[in-house]
Amino acid sequence: MKKLIAMVFVSLLAAGVVQAHSGGTDSNGCHAGTKPYHCH
Repeated sequence: MKKLIAMVFVSLLAAGVVQAHSGGTDSNGCHAGTKPYHCH
């Protein structure tokens, strides 16, 4: 049971870190939104 709880916690934590932001990208995979021009 502890392993299951730990796995759920880690999954939720990872999902929060991996969330992408909205915004289109140019042909180089870069964009300028509310932040300076940057690439992913």
